[in-house]
Amino acid sequence: MGHAETYAEYMPIKLKIGLRHPDAVVETSSLSSVTPPDVWYKTSISEETIDNGWLSALQLEAITYAAQQHETFLPNGDRAGFLIGDGAGVGKGRTIAGIIYENYLLSRKRALWFSVSNDLKYDAERDLRDIGAKNILVHSLNKFKYGKISSKHNGSVKKGVIFATYSSLIGESQSGGKYKTRLKQLLHWCGDDFDGVIVFDECHKAKNLCPVGSSKPTKTGLAVLELQNKLPKARVVYASATGASEPRNMAYMNRLGIWGEGTPFREFSDFIQAVERRGVGAMEIVAMDMKLRGMYIARQLSFTGVTFKIEEVLLSQSYVKMYNKAVKLWVIARERFQQAADLIDAEQRMKKSMWGQFWSAHQRFFKYLCIASKVKRVVQLAREEIKNGKCVVIGLQSTGEARTLEALEEGGGELNDFVSTAKGVLQSLIEKHFPAPDRKKLYSLLGIDLTAPSNNSSPRDSPCKENKIKKRKGEEITREAKKARKVGGLTGSSSDDSGSESDASDNEESDYESSKNMSSGDDDDFNPFRDESSEDDENDPWLIRKDHKKNKEKKKKKSIDPDSIQSALLASGLGSKRPSFSSTPVISPAPNSTPANSNTNSNNSLITSQDAVERAQQMKKDLLDKLEKLAEDLPPNTLDELIDELGGPENVAEMTGRKGRVVSNDDGSISYESRSELDVPVEILNITEKQRFMDGDKNIAIISEAASSGISLQADRRAKNQRRRVHMTLELPWSADRAIQQFGRTHRSNQVTAPEYVFLISELAGEQRFASIVAKRLESLGALTHGDRRATESRDLSRFNFDNKYGRNALEIVMKSIVNLDSPIVSPPPDYPGEFFKDVRQGLIGVGLINVEDRSGILTLDKDYNNIGKFLNRILGMEVHQQNALFQYFADTLTAVVQNAKKNGRYDMGILDLGSGDEKVRKSDVKKFLTPGYSTSGHVELYTISVERGMSWEEATKIWAELTGPDDGFYLSLQIRNNKKTAILVKEVNPKKKLFLVYRPNTGKQLKLEIYADLKKKYKKVVSDDALMHWLDQYNSSADTCTHAYWRGNCKKASLGLVCEIGLRCRTYYVLCGSVLSVWTKVEGVLASVSGTNVKMQIVRLRTEDGQRIVGLIIPANCVSPLVNLLSTSDQSQQLAVQQKQLWQQHHPQSITNLSNA
Repeated sequence: MGHAETYAEYMPIKLKIGLRHPDAVVETSSLSSVTPPDVWYKTSISEETIDNGWLSALQLEAITYAAQQHETFLPNGDRAGFLIGDGAGVGKGRTIAGIIYENYLLSRKRALWFSVSNDLKYDAERDLRDIGAKNILVHSLNKFKYGKISSKHNGSVKKGVIFATYSSLIGESQSGGKYKTRLKQLLHWCGDDFDGVIVFDECHKAKNLCPVGSSKPTKTGLAVLELQNKLPKARVVYASATGASEPRNMAYMNRLGIWGEGTPFREFSDFIQAVERRGVGAMEIVAMDMKLRGMYIARQLSFTGVTFKIEEVLLSQSYVKMYNKAVKLWVIARERFQQAADLIDAEQRMKKSMWGQFWSAHQRFFKYLCIASKVKRVVQLAREEIKNGKCVVIGLQSTGEARTLEALEEGGGELNDFVSTAKGVLQSLIEKHFPAPDRKKLYSLLGIDLTAPSNNSSPRDSPCKENKIKKRKGEEITREAKKARKVGGLTGSSSDDSGSESDASDNEESDYESSKNMSSGDDDDFNPFRDESSEDDENDPWLIRKDHKKNKEKKKKKSIDPDSIQSALLASGLGSKRPSFSSTPVISPAPNSTPANSNTNSNNSLITSQDAVERAQQMKKDLLDKLEKLAEDLPPNTLDELIDELGGPENVAEMTGRKGRVVSNDDGSISYESRSELDVPVEILNITEKQRFMDGDKNIAIISEAASSGISLQADRRAKNQRRRVHMTLELPWSADRAIQQFGRTHRSNQVTAPEYVFLISELAGEQRFASIVAKRLESLGALTHGDRRATESRDLSRFNFDNKYGRNALEIVMKSIVNLDSPIVSPPPDYPGEFFKDVRQGLIGVGLINVEDRSGILTLDKDYNNIGKFLNRILGMEVHQQNALFQYFADTLTAVVQNAKKNGRYDMGILDLGSGDEKVRKSDVKKFLTPGYSTSGHVELYTISVERGMSWEEATKIWAELTGPDDGFYLSLQIRNNKKTAILVKEVNPKKKLFLVYRPNTGKQLKLEIYADLKKKYKKVVSDDALMHWLDQYNSSADTCTHAYWRGNCKKASLGLVCEIGLRCRTYYVLCGSVLSVWTKVEGVLASVSGTNVKMQIVRLRTEDGQRIVGLIIPANCVSPLVNLLSTSDQSQQLAVQQKQLWQQHHPQSITNLSNA
């Protein structure tokens, strides 16, 4: 059994209109094995659009199926929705525009289009224009004032498309009124009977809409669901490239009718449980089922023609030294944070917030260091490629803008050098989150004024006043950016132009902060960048809002109350960025304390706490001093350095979310300048920069993740700049999906040449592994590696993505073996200088994955110790040689875990492939059953399949005749069992590593490659005549005798009357295909009753000898008859239902609405 070719060439099967798509498109091979339903819907889109190829055949197919699906209703009365799962480059935008246009022509002239960034509105307009629908206007929701959209002060908008971001959906006006929320505005504009289109574009970006488990759903999530529930007749379209790969992202897709009334799953949570319990393949079954029912379509641009290479960047000695110094400083910082928090006796909630900030800063710091190590090499490569007549796109994940703004503020608008992002991260952490209350801040929180009475301003006014006083060039920008972030949380203006819903591509670090909608102080909206704290505690709007009222009373009171100092001590230094609104206030000054209150006790505590505060203050100062010393070696901001090295902003097109940059001037000085230009507002700056790159004015582009969503930079036939694109990435996301999304920027349809990808990886922990996972995904999509295809060895490395249960299991073993809770299953790396376990234990204590009990010194593991993501991020904070050795140890353990699972027959391979290699697959029987379904009744088939996988003597001699290597040929085992020897045929595939491919008479070609040394131990080389008898003997007997019986003369299983198939040449499989989802619960029931609940649903792909492709579930032999009985009863009742429906339709012909459109 092999792992399949993952993708297959795609052409619409049932629909024969439209011109070919301009590029090759593929579909996963499991999806290509099922056919979509017949087409009966006829589109109204004009002949002109179709004949000119403005919409290709692929796009028309998606539009037709969507429109057809929209004619059906779910059992609960809602109109069914459609999911477009097309990847980058298939033209999802035009498909959506086409669906809107189709409905517009049928007099449904209002549509809503939700996406992740306001920038994409221009793309939406372009897509509508391109397909000939330029009369459909697109309006931005955030440009409307609160109130009726159709009213005069909003320009009386009665039709067209309203474009909005997900975050704007929870916008709310402070001024009140009937339509004070964006949601109410939209619902009023649509009207109750709305049957137009609602598009949720890039909907995977709005995941966490409905977190599963204990966390509350986010406001955005609830709004998306409410919109769908309030408009039951709306035609909903979900669009997401990763739509059906991650079941949890499907929570808000309740119009697909997979769960809910009249389906096998009552609730979404039931669906999730069923799918996740059954392993990797279950989601493929769901996707196939959705395609069968006509509600899902997913194609991807083929990566044929694309090449990629992995560039290893060697770390210099000086870099490693600097890195190790930084590691030591962080270890000290961790200890100091801990000590100071204990000194001032910080409460639990504050500690939690402090550590949250600490570790997120830790992760960013080392990420920046990793990237910085590659800048020199990137610059070299980029210059070479430009010389060779190509152009370069460099991909970054983050820009580090927040750090630059902080440094600028400190320097009063002046800079004397590029800002070190890494330094800024740690500095900001110490200054804002070190648990040492600031005396001034403490008194101001208590309302005690240390300065002259005239200067009696409350913290409330300060941020704004400050903004009015000084405004110099550099500073103005800084203040504006900060003001938007600081004050935004409270004000919320009536028109949203104020940036309260600024683009999702604002500044990277405050990306989500701004876009998650400032105008509603929602407390539960998840924010992945929450930790980028850019406020100071005293200017924190969350604190201000609570304490504003108290300030008036406090000012009158000058006496210092020890109790209140005590509580303020606790609160101030640890003020989290966003105190949670619990019933206990963060700061509770004792009400009107009387002298009697201030007993001696609290005076003592005051003295000790003051002493503690001084000590904590001293620690903080020491840390900052140490950081200053280290800062001389820390690298500057990668983005600024890159732009500077590559010829400055006039040569580099920057498409990121930041508002300004640091540049070096001709006289060698360094200054901060805004990115905006005289005639170009910041909003459309990225689009202008993109145009300059596409026109060839600039040959280098730098894109960040925030800005990259939806931007196309390919060598487009319509663009002036048709040089081949070389796309370099400095940091690989460790999910292959996200990497593919990024590469999709330069590899899209209608291109003259396909791009080249260069992954720059350093020797830091695990980067090679990420690269190989991404490479594997690219190869499966058809890309080629440069130069030699180290096919056999590198393949193996990348076959296992480690963020799965085997990875977690391996990590658990690794961590437990390090703290002696478990014995290791592999030996530590042999080339490690020193005591591996002892050193690594220290290292892991330093990064907080192992905790030391204070009193006893006992080691315990962090509660998330087997979380792969956390592990990979944290070990970057260990010294270079340590993290590499630890990662190697983890990788070795993982290999061992996977091997064991395979030996025990428990390995979940995802999808098995039969018939893709040398096996012969025959279909010997098929039973069909009707199943219930909401639109049409589906059906499932139970196939009986026989698979022949051995290798006859004729085939073996054919291969043998072509062998050339000195060690190739037939071998016989040295050991004799049951008077028999094993014959094998071997062929060298990797001379350097002496790796051999092995063929066996009973099981054919083996997946695992053998090392020559191992072969020599067990076998000796013979001439073919000597092997003949042994080969034939095993080949013939393996038709019906298992390995045990062959070698031992008996088999325990067989003697108990059970079937044993180990080592058999011919096997029988029972495969259930078709609309499996509709009978899922029945299958689950049978499997659980016969084989127990933890049996994995094994999904299999078959290609029979006559070329038929079958994908389905393997049903264990002992479950077949109970399942057939169950399906037969369901089949009979279904046939009855179908007959009754047909009778009813004969008597009520006018009710057949579906066909009236055809």
